[in-house]
Amino acid sequence: MKPNFQPFAHVKRQLIAATAVSFALCMPVKAAEPLQAVQLYTQEQLIKLIENNEHLSRVTLDNCQLVQDIEARATRMSIPAYQFLYGDMLAYAVCVERDVDLGLYYMRLAADQGLAPALEQLGRYYHLGRLVQKDLAKAIVYLREAASQGNLKAQIRLVEMFNQGHGSPRDYESAYRWLNKAIIFDKKQHARVAEQLAMLAEKMPDSVVARAKR
Repeated sequence: MKPNFQPFAHVKRQLIAATAVSFALCMPVKAAEPLQAVQLYTQEQLIKLIENNEHLSRVTLDNCQLVQDIEARATRMSIPAYQFLYGDMLAYAVCVERDVDLGLYYMRLAADQGLAPALEQLGRYYHLGRLVQKDLAKAIVYLREAASQGNLKAQIRLVEMFNQGHGSPRDYESAYRWLNKAIIFDKKQHARVAEQLAMLAEKMPDSVVARAKR
């Protein structure tokens, strides 16, 4: 009579497990995709983002990967566009802890180097009393400098302030000239500008208006 040898159940399980592991080791493993490095913005790209008010949202969309590079270009290299960006990030707590005073400090540094968006923003802040105490005299100083560089927002706000009775009549002619030469595609904005220019023209002699239109 032949003996009946049957493997134990746990031996079967071990054999099955070993086979499964061997099969798994033979399967190709897909490598994890590396994180895509975010390229630092050029000065021209950053100024365009600032002009379109997209600079803070862009930093957020880039997952805050460039914070150290932005800070270095603002604090060590003193690049105006990066000073403005870093200042805005600090003022509005974008990827950094909020520090309004430090943010305004870097905005002013950018403005001191003649960056038109920084000049316009500080002028607007002083006009509205946003983040700073309202100061119309300072607002006009910043807006006038930005307007002279062709910043349309500053040009419009400056003329509106003059029409409201603020500022010096000595600046009317220049403000009129800058805004009168601006190229505006939006029809509503064009109509608004035409109305403001007509109001400012009434505050000046005809000869001065004619000279400003040349």
